[in-house]
Amino acid sequence: MARVVKGGWLSRASKQVSVGGVDQKVEQEWETPSPEEIISLTRAHVEALETSADDAIWVMAGMHHLLVRTTGRRTGGEHKVALPVWFDPEGHRIVVASFAGAKKDPAWYLNLAAATDEVSCKSQSGEYFSRVEILDGQEYERIWNLLVEDRSWYTDYQAQAERRLPLVRLPETRIP
Repeated sequence: MARVVKGGWLSRASKQVSVGGVDQKVEQEWETPSPEEIISLTRAHVEALETSADDAIWVMAGMHHLLVRTTGRRTGGEHKVALPVWFDPEGHRIVVASFAGAKKDPAWYLNLAAATDEVSCKSQSGEYFSRVEILDGQEYERIWNLLVEDRSWYTDYQAQAERRLPLVRLPETRIP
């Protein structure tokens, strides 16, 4: 059951993948970046996502990406993050708060978990608002098992993390 909260990077070549839970299998062909590299890559990726609809920007390392805008839980300021997405069998976007297996949850996840309203998301096809659904229980297990069939490196991240990697569903709730 999902708890509703109110309110990849670079590879040698990008691969187009289909969505809706079909043909999303991606083999990791890159070295996992360090946390510092992830932050730097994310900043550059956010800038590119804001200005381009090109497949080379939106589909990197064989994974579709999403630009998510959150409100800082401490600052109240806007934060932007580029996240790889996986589509569940129902066609909803799922993001994994792995931070490449870091011991702590990434800041973007903590901001999403603290959201009291919808968050703004931008996909290659356009912008939308989403309620934040943090998966748990049987729904978490179901989605996790399907996800790691397509993205096996998340099992390595899970083993490193010493925490359960949060899964967040970001369904379209309305279009601006």
